[in-house]
Amino acid sequence: MQDMTKLADRDLVVAYANDSNEAFDILLERHKDRIYTYIFRIVKNRELTDDIFQETFVKAIMTIKQKRYSEHGKFSGWLTRIAHNLIIDYYRQEKVENTLSTDDDNNDLLNRRDLCEGTVEDEMVEMQIDEDLRRMVMELPDPQREVLVMRFYRNMSFKEIADATKVSINTALGRMRYAIINMRRMAEEKNIVLAV
Repeated sequence: MQDMTKLADRDLVVAYANDSNEAFDILLERHKDRIYTYIFRIVKNRELTDDIFQETFVKAIMTIKQKRYSEHGKFSGWLTRIAHNLIIDYYRQEKVENTLSTDDDNNDLLNRRDLCEGTVEDEMVEMQIDEDLRRMVMELPDPQREVLVMRFYRNMSFKEIADATKVSINTALGRMRYAIINMRRMAEEKNIVLAV
């Protein structure tokens, strides 16, 4: 049996894409400190750093599992780019949420197209997607469903999830990874489209 810790990142990525969870564990162990430090240096907030760190690896997992990862440079550079983009997305979203003030009389909130609700058809499609998602979430194994609900419906950080479920952050991340993989598989099997 080959010692996987001696493999290069690109070989571990290939192994993980072919269902070797040990390969991902080695990649995580190899790069977690550098990525975490990079994020923390920018956001300077532990809880936000934890969230962005976990999201970085969830994105990496999804990309590798969907066989969409293509090697352009170092794996660590790719992870850093994912983290950087998530940080930018966070600050961009925060800026949007803090831009509009209802105290300003010049803002006519009822006359802004970007704040209006969609069409009836859009609403019906959204309701169908929500219903399909709810059904698939209910089919997940209990530990996966629990983590997914806490993350997406209760907006809990992976640290909070780990504390609440009395498992390590890596275990919580693993459960989330399998929940997403299982939901994607269910969606494919049932021909369910999960986006408008």
